[in-house]
Amino acid sequence: MELEEKVRAVEEVFEKLDREIASFQSWSGLHCAWGCGKCCYKADIEATILEFLPFAHYLYQQDLAYAWFEKLQGNDSSLCLILNPTQGGAGLCSEYKHRGLICRLFGYSARTNKYGNRELVTCQIIKTEQAGNYQQASQKIEESEGELPVMSHYYMQLHAIDFELARDFFPINEAMKRAIEVILHYYAYRS
Repeated sequence: MELEEKVRAVEEVFEKLDREIASFQSWSGLHCAWGCGKCCYKADIEATILEFLPFAHYLYQQDLAYAWFEKLQGNDSSLCLILNPTQGGAGLCSEYKHRGLICRLFGYSARTNKYGNRELVTCQIIKTEQAGNYQQASQKIEESEGELPVMSHYYMQLHAIDFELARDFFPINEAMKRAIEVILHYYAYRS
């Protein structure tokens, strides 16, 4: 699969996931508080190279890849560099369309426990501030009545696109930097 095909395949996975999350939010009533982004401040968020390939490709198309590479290389912060706490609006992600898989999944997906049952993965804020909806959604999920994305299913979809680029997890900024390296290397030999 050519690089552009991989980028498009990841985007298609993300589009499908976004539709499933919207459906889950609709039937569960769960949602992030306006402008929250507290989960983005977690210092040990990890991602794969593949999930940031669409972002890196977008940066290359906008002639911003080298600048972002330098920015990522010269920064030792463990906080995601696309986090913008001064941004107004629903969230704090300056590149919301190009956010990684973990950024999409957290809050609105399930993991499978050791007994094969699905468990809702969400933040403490949603669990406490939307306790009624959270309890109802959790119960439906445990009874296999409520549909929602399952984390492992989406990571497996990425593995199917490119196992090498989806195999290893890195700190989020490192994953972005490596994705940009993949894109720059690819296009360096096609100019």
